This record gives sequence, structure tokens and C-alpha cells, in this order.
Amino acid sequence: MTRRCLPTLYCLLALLMLLPLPPASATAAPPSLIPLPVQLVPGDGSFRVDAATAIVVADHDPATTQAAHYLVDLLSRTRGLTLQLGGGAAHAIVLQRDPRAPVAQAGGYALDVDGQGIRVRARDDAGLFHGVVTLYQLLTPDATRGAVDVPALSIRDWPRFAWRGVMLDSVRHFQSVAEVKALLDQMAQHKLDVLHWHLTDDQGWRIQIRRFPELTRIGAWRAPPGAGKDGEPQRYGGFYTQDEIRDVVAYAAARHITIVPELDMPGHAQAAVASYPRLGVTGKRPGVSVDWGVNPYLYNVDDATFSFIDHVLDEVMALFPSTYIHVGGDEAIKDQWQASPAVQAKMRALGIRDENTLQGWFIGRIGQYLQQHGRKLIGWDEILEGDKLPADATVMSWRGIDGAIKAALLGHDVVMSPAPDLYFDHVQGALADEYAGRLGVESLQDVYGFQAIPGVLDARQAKHVLGVQANFWTEHMPSFAHVEHAAFPRLDALAEVAWSPDARRDWPGFLARLPAQLARYRVQQIPYADSAFAVDITTDRNVALATGRATVTLASQTGFGAIRYTLDGSAPTPVSPRYEAPFDVTLPVTVRAASFAADGSALAAPRQRVLSRAALLSLPGNTLPNCPGSDFRLRVQPMPDAASTQPVYAVNVFDSCQRFPDTRMDGVTAIHVDAVRLPRNFALAHEQKLVVSRPHAAPFGELVVHADRCDGPVLASMPLPDPARSPRRFKLDAKLPARTGEHGLCLIYTAPIDGALYALEKVSLGAAER
Repeated sequence: MTRRCLPTLYCLLALLMLLPLPPASATAAPPSLIPLPVQLVPGDGSFRVDAATAIVVADHDPATTQAAHYLVDLLSRTRGLTLQLGGGAAHAIVLQRDPRAPVAQAGGYALDVDGQGIRVRARDDAGLFHGVVTLYQLLTPDATRGAVDVPALSIRDWPRFAWRGVMLDSVRHFQSVAEVKALLDQMAQHKLDVLHWHLTDDQGWRIQIRRFPELTRIGAWRAPPGAGKDGEPQRYGGFYTQDEIRDVVAYAAARHITIVPELDMPGHAQAAVASYPRLGVTGKRPGVSVDWGVNPYLYNVDDATFSFIDHVLDEVMALFPSTYIHVGGDEAIKDQWQASPAVQAKMRALGIRDENTLQGWFIGRIGQYLQQHGRKLIGWDEILEGDKLPADATVMSWRGIDGAIKAALLGHDVVMSPAPDLYFDHVQGALADEYAGRLGVESLQDVYGFQAIPGVLDARQAKHVLGVQANFWTEHMPSFAHVEHAAFPRLDALAEVAWSPDARRDWPGFLARLPAQLARYRVQQIPYADSAFAVDITTDRNVALATGRATVTLASQTGFGAIRYTLDGSAPTPVSPRYEAPFDVTLPVTVRAASFAADGSALAAPRQRVLSRAALLSLPGNTLPNCPGSDFRLRVQPMPDAASTQPVYAVNVFDSCQRFPDTRMDGVTAIHVDAVRLPRNFALAHEQKLVVSRPHAAPFGELVVHADRCDGPVLASMPLPDPARSPRRFKLDAKLPARTGEHGLCLIYTAPIDGALYALEKVSLGAAER
């Protein structure tokens, strides 16, 4: 606290508020609040809120009135309970700005409920809004409509971190204004307060700059691979007008969310160079990129380019009141600078020893311009390269936590946003029906367990950690449904990491509070992911194939809730048999299973597994692991800009090789493959040399099946069809030599690596047709 402790009573109150929360009574379940408050002391009794309950704005402040209207609207839409403003303070909900509110820091609030009413107090507008959000959760403990009894309690609450953020990539895939606002709505309900808006990159320029109209006339649009075929649009893109951006900024501000814009530099500049080739190093006009990954285009370093950037920043700063302006700084491969005589001459004139130092000089110059205009530079951790970083620059650590540690030791503020921990483009489950995204899995529990303060920092250095941020990179999130699936409920875990005291976090308690939050999502039609609670149905395939009987095990990621199952193909209900231990079944049988909360609400949609000889010999390509040697793995859609969420295919862009697990091969004499051809739209930069190229005999390559190992005997080779004359999805069939016992298969595509990428949709083993 910065305030002096006068009088002594105030100091005593502040110290008491920092003591651990007293335990709740053994009989009362804790309120389902996310994020968990700093202090919650249960009381006796309750207060009933119904249509006759008034909301009183005690301070008559416009911001308090706005918070009251926010509560009225949200409660009316989600619970069908409409409250009125006005009336006396008795038996009412009272909202009040109060400079003496018992909170420890900005953004905090005090919330008290007794039999006479509810009072929310805060010293600032943000704190009052946060108190209203907590009150909304107290008023929606379940999916019931209408009146609600709020338990008596006393809450004293304030945020752990000032930066509680989400990064939305609107470049790789574009979201409408309504969709951005929908994300802001949910951020507000999670007490998150920074939207880092990624607006420029290689694949598009999304912000209108009036001085440079080509940025959106040309730079906002790309021609997708396969444009105009199989449902792929002729061109993809869009941009936000300045009026739309002002509208979104105001919408965020009304919810106490700051929008920090990002304009990437000096790399990830291809859309800008496509619009104005003079900004680039080569002087040639590239197309707006259709490739994900690291493209080679950089801004040049002459004065005219800096003049362009300064003019762009002038318009950006006029639109965004944020103290911080994000300049990217990441993944700027220096090949073009190294090959440019003009850039090399500039380096000699400046006395700069190498291209990394040149990037530091570049970022430092932008930082100086922002300083002159009362703003602060923030960038990804590569901005630490070189020695020209402004002293007040903030570092966003994404390559693990090393960048944060280095920055804090140098005295820079940092935001923790490491990959893979807080990269929400990573999938959150391993089941075959999971959406597109990066692998490996970053589960709900992984996010909840994230430690925001690196242990190597001492107390003084730890103060440089402003907070945490989750990133929604959208290469593999082509629709807003993908974004929502990736966000929820992991955003609940992030909110608790960002807001609640570290010592108060409790994984079982968090899970117990989550069903009420899932109900709020359902009421608001938020399509959250159920990956944490989805039931995985497993058995020993080879035992089942040998005996015709299977022992079935049911489990979920979290182990939370009751698993119910059926064996007749019907959907499980809360009264279906409860899973207690592995059980035996006789083939064939269809097992369906789902998990349920204590109140009977479904935690996850039912999953199904057919157990029969044919099904046990048939596996989705998504479930087949990579061959040894490369762990890289993506789950991708049929086309880069697909609007659907399924199907999804597992690919390794470095090595098209997957392994069918050891399987009892008695009676197996054929293999049937559902295959798919995908665009190879991946810019790998210096990692291109890691892509495995194999010789092929057929004109377009083949799918080769090896016995047991990837260098084992070839059992079959299936030529791939001509890409120009065949559909994207096709079938391959081959005979296999008869074998007995358990054997694995290695399946390798040998297609040329300068062409399409191939994936396995499904692999089935069986008997050859006579």
C-alpha cells in the first residue's frame, strides 16, 4: 500500500485483511466465485433478491450508475430477473464509491450481505465494477430463473496483478466487431483487464490508417491456397475501420478493460511490404502471406520507413489511449538485412556490429518516439537483443520464462506469457474429437498450476512482474467458435492465477466452483470446451481381439464428477450406472459415457466407443503417434480458412510418418486408409532444412507401410493419386502378408515436400476381399 497508515485503526484493519481466510462452516458449501476472493467470511442467514429489490446508487456518480446498469442488463439476460434503480437503502442492493472502503489496493472492493441487504463499496470505479461482477456470480449460483437467496457473507477482495490479459490474434483469422465485443464481455466477467490486440502481421493488416490506404486495400486481403475450390473463399481478410476501433475501445473501457494494440516490427512485416514495397528490403512486392510460421520480410532501416512507422503510430495512438503500445519484435529472421548492401552500409555508419544489435537499435528508436508522446513500448522478449531498449520498456516473455527473468534482472517490467503454458492455441485434450490446434496438451489443470513469479527472482525483482497473459494465436482457429472453445473454461483458471493470492489457490476447490460457471456459459450460449471432463473409454485392444471380451476403463482428465455409462448405445443420464471400477463386457458392445456434477448437470457431452473386432482394428489418424525422431505435431482443418470445427487431422510438417500401435495381426491380410491431402502452407524459415524428404517411385509419391519399425520390411506401397485430378479426401487399399502375434506398423508418405501435405484420417486393418 502507498497510503500512510493513519490512523492506527486503519493499519490494523489492513493487516487483518491480509490474514488467511477463516474456514467456512462445515455445512455450507462455499459460493461458486471465480476468481476466488482474497477474503470471504460467511455469515448467518441470507438476503432474498427478487423483482422488488432495488439497486441504489448511493454516491450518484455516473460510473457507479453505469455499473448498476451493467448488472441490471446482465442479470436480466441470464436469469430473467430484472431489478430497478432507485429507492431507499433499506432492503436493497447499494453500490457506492467510498474512499474509506476497506481494500488494500486499486481495483479492490468490499461486498457485504446480511438479512437487510447487500452493499458493494470501492475506492475506484474499477473496484466497484469488480464488486458488481462478484455480486452477479452470487446472484447466479445455478441455472434457475428468477429470485435468488444470497447467503450472508463479507468479502474483501483486490487483484494480485495489475496486468490480467488476453491476446487476440485478428490477423491470421479475422473476428467481427461483435465477436471481439463478445470476448470483452467474458473478460469482464472474469475480472481480466487487458486485451492485447494483434493487428498486423505477414498474413494481413487489420487496422485502417487513413494516411496509408493501401495497407487495407491490399494488405488486409490474401488469396488462400486453393482459392475458390472446395468451398475455400476467393480471398480472405478484412479490417477494422477507425470508427469501429473507437467503438470497441469505448466498449472495453466501459468494462474497465484497456486495449493494447500490437503492430509487429521489424519482422512479420509482409502485409505492410505487400502494400508499400518501398518499406521492404528488396524493393519487390510480395503477396500477403498465406503461410503460417516465420516469413522472411523485414522493414528496411532508412529514414523514410521510420517516417512511415511514426505516422502510423500517430494514428494508432489517437485511437488507443493505452499507456502501452506493443511493437512485436519477435521472430525477425535477419536474412534480408544480411543480404542487403544498403542495410549493411547503415550498420557500418551507425557502428553496429551485427543484425541483432541493429534490431535493438530499431526497437530503441521506436521506443524513443513513443516516449516523446507519453507512451511506453512493450514487445516480445526478443526486444532484449541489442543494448538500445528504453529503460521504461516492458518485456512480454513468450519463449518460456527466461526472457522474463533476464528482463527483471535488468530492471524492466515484464508480463508472463510463456509458450506453451499460456498459449491457448495448444489443444486442451488428447481425445480424437478435440478441435484444431498445437500439440502437446495444455490442460485446464496445467493453466491453473502456472506459477507467475519465477522462483529465481527475489522480492524486489518479483515486483517487476506486472501480471500474466494468455495468447490466442489463430492460425488454427479459423472461426470464433474455435476461439471460444480454446478460451473456456481455461480462462477461469487464468483469472484465478491473475487475481487470487497464490496461497489461496486450491485445485479441488476450483473444480467444485466450476459447475456454476459452466451453467453461466450455457445460459449465455458460450460453447466452452468440455475436454477436462470428457470421458476417455479405454481397453486392452489385443486382449479383446484375442478373447472377444474386454475390460473397460473410464476416466477423465480431472477425475471430477460422477461418470455414468450405458452399454446399449443410449445416452447416459444422471441415473445411469455409475462407474466405480473397470468392468468386463463381451464383444460386440457400444459403450457410452459422460460425467455429471453433483447437481446432475452434465460436465461433458457423452463419448462413445464401439467395441467390436472391426472397430478395434480401425483407428483415427489423430490418435496415431508420430514416428520416433520428431515431436512436432499439429491438428489442422481441411483448409486453412475452414469455417467448420471438424474434421481435424494430425500432421507433422517435418516428417509425414505415423505409427499404428502393436496389434494382434491374426487374420489381418489387408489395410484400408482414408487419406487426405492438405495445403503445405507453413513458412519454416531456417527450420526448412529439418523437413524429411524421401525418395518415391510413383509420380506423386506413395504411402508406404513398414513392418514394426520405420526401417522395417516394406509390407505395402500405395501410390498417391494425381493432386490435379483427384478429390482432397481419397481411399487407399493394399494387401498385407499374413502374420500372427502382435506387430506394429509404420506408415510413411513419400510425397515430394515441395507439394501438398498428406494426413491419415483413419487406418483400418482387416481381411482381404476374395
